[in-house]
Amino acid sequence: MSGASYVLVTPACNEAATIEETIRSVLAQSLLPREWIIVSNGSTDRTEEIVECYAREHSFIRLLKHSVTGPRSFAAVVHADEAGYKALKTRDFDFIGLLDADVRFKPDYFASLIARFEADPRLGLAGGRVLDVIDGKTPWQRQYLKDISGAAQFFRRECFESLGGLVPIPEGGWDAITCCQARANGYHTQTFPDLIMEHLKPRNVGEGNKLRRKWQMGLRDYAIGNDPVFELFKCAFRFWESPFLVGAVARFCGYAWSVVSRRKRCLSPKVVAQVRAEQRARMYPWKRST
Repeated sequence: MSGASYVLVTPACNEAATIEETIRSVLAQSLLPREWIIVSNGSTDRTEEIVECYAREHSFIRLLKHSVTGPRSFAAVVHADEAGYKALKTRDFDFIGLLDADVRFKPDYFASLIARFEADPRLGLAGGRVLDVIDGKTPWQRQYLKDISGAAQFFRRECFESLGGLVPIPEGGWDAITCCQARANGYHTQTFPDLIMEHLKPRNVGEGNKLRRKWQMGLRDYAIGNDPVFELFKCAFRFWESPFLVGAVARFCGYAWSVVSRRKRCLSPKVVAQVRAEQRARMYPWKRST
């Protein structure tokens, strides 16, 4: 077994229905974390009670109560992750994972990830394929395998520290920016399709019904700087996702509305240019410099 070690940070806001599944998945790992900070992001249900129960039995689990200020947004997840990272007592670790509180995965998940990091010294950020569990089923979802879902981002420590912090984007999409920045810093990023992580509820479910969630994803795509032509193709290739066709239209309309209304972005022009350069390289591979 590898001598590598890792720590985990998990933001959790009212996840009483799912967090126990996540805790059990971590406790079943063939390689346990050195420390696991679970950040209660203003929870008002039994989330904190459940975490404290397990923390009494397992010394590497710690609950951090984090107060939430301002309106609800996806940026709160980033603030919780940052608070958890700063609260870590463990200083000697090789990897850090940002793990959602509503996922489950197999007992060899982290050991398998670490083995792949050790096989590729330039691998800086990786994770398994995250599949939403909807009505007990896990429909296959399209994903660019160089990007890693925020539910399962696992970093080489040096890569994480090279980022200089996570980017709190109110509309979401911080995970895509993290991947882009890691690549800009010279690291490889990879989603491994054979390592499955089940997401126990639909993503963005707090935004409302399916069409509302698709609209919000369009707002997110604009917020992270997606190239307009790339966004058009992206939505076109997702027309088959539920709800069929209208979901893709709603997503593009959310993006287009943001463009027309000149919605303010929190990202710097440099980061937006970096995102678009990557997307254009994917669309027009023959234009890549040799």
